Amino acid sequence: MAAGKETVYIKADRNVEVTDPCVKLGDILSMECANPTVLPKLKTIKLLRFHGVDKKTQNRVAVSILKVIECIHAEYPEIEVQNLGEQDFIITYKEQQSVGGVWHILKTSQVVLISFMGAAFSIMAFNNDVGVTKMFSQIYELVTGTKSDGFTVLEFTYSIGIAIGILTFFNHFGKRRFSVDPTPIEVEMRLYENDLQTTLIENISRKEQELDVGTKYPTGSHRS
Repeated sequence: MAAGKETVYIKADRNVEVTDPCVKLGDILSMECANPTVLPKLKTIKLLRFHGVDKKTQNRVAVSILKVIECIHAEYPEIEVQNLGEQDFIITYKEQQSVGGVWHILKTSQVVLISFMGAAFSIMAFNNDVGVTKMFSQIYELVTGTKSDGFTVLEFTYSIGIAIGILTFFNHFGKRRFSVDPTPIEVEMRLYENDLQTTLIENISRKEQELDVGTKYPTGSHRS
């Protein structure tokens, strides 16, 4: 099929998740072309197909951008392809699952409870290690001249300060953010995701299982 001498710009993210076992270029790429009639045809080109994927079988594949270009040139040899995204990326297949409202609430409550108990234990362990109770008692007696009963203005303001400090550090309360900056957890999660994706791609490439030019995915090909 001829589409004329056109230039198409493609961009792929580092990790793409799909819910359709038949993966087309439009599912994993952002595309742009001066000729709008070309894009719908390019987006329907099949790259690979996942077959019978479950928890014990492979549901992730590393793909070279050269494989994508090969698929495009197989259908439209005269098109010039410019890659503006990743050179290697991961496609992860996950079947669509409907999560019940009650089950979702139970899982969320469990995570909240575990996080709360873990945070409370960490704070209590820290206070016990540094002797905060004894220190506050000595400071209170030194300043006021009276013996502390265990709960004074120092303990009260300290508790309020911990809550304010946590909210300020994590930069949000519920769905409300205090600033547009990402939270420390978000930053660490992005760094972890980048390291994980790099490791996955390198491991798959070393095992020579990457979907590259001239190779076919074990469960299918771009012709399937």
